[in-house]
Amino acid sequence: LGNLNFKQGIHNYINGNTDEFLKNINAIMVLESEADSIQRKIENEFYLHSLMPNYASDVLNLIESVDDIVDMGKAVLRQFEVETPYIPETIRNDYLELANLTSKSVEHVIPAARTFFVQPEKVKDGLQKVLFYHRETDNLSTNIKRKIFQQSDELKLSEKIHLRYFALHIEQVSDVAKNIAQQLSSLVIKIKI
Repeated sequence: LGNLNFKQGIHNYINGNTDEFLKNINAIMVLESEADSIQRKIENEFYLHSLMPNYASDVLNLIESVDDIVDMGKAVLRQFEVETPYIPETIRNDYLELANLTSKSVEHVIPAARTFFVQPEKVKDGLQKVLFYHRETDNLSTNIKRKIFQQSDELKLSEKIHLRYFALHIEQVSDVAKNIAQQLSSLVIKIKI
């Protein structure tokens, strides 16, 4: 749900749906708080029952990274709320697609993380999709930045920098998903050894 509120929040902001955007922010804040609580419960159970003792630090780092997705999504939406960037019509669809691609990388990493605990040998398929969408996110973000700085002469330099900053922050959610994919890949290898 955090990922969905992140994506919808960006869409609502860009499309001028202020009330819905604010609902997305409130929802992701509640979800982030719940995710932090769940993370603490998992950590306590992990230590209490000595689950997977050989991989405890790796698994706890993985759980922390999964929590970072909601944290980062919340931070990005809050930045939109506070800084209220003006997104020109010429690049609005690019920002919407950037949010979609970022969201897809997250949509594939969460099931892969769940699969790791049940069938670690099946994690690889989901990870390939995460990396694919991460690459697509990076490419689109670069293209957006290129459009901003090379084709948007009507914008002041400060506006260009502001827009680049928001492309970068949306992209960073995908970076967190890629980091989780790398952690999962490493854990699967460790378990096989």
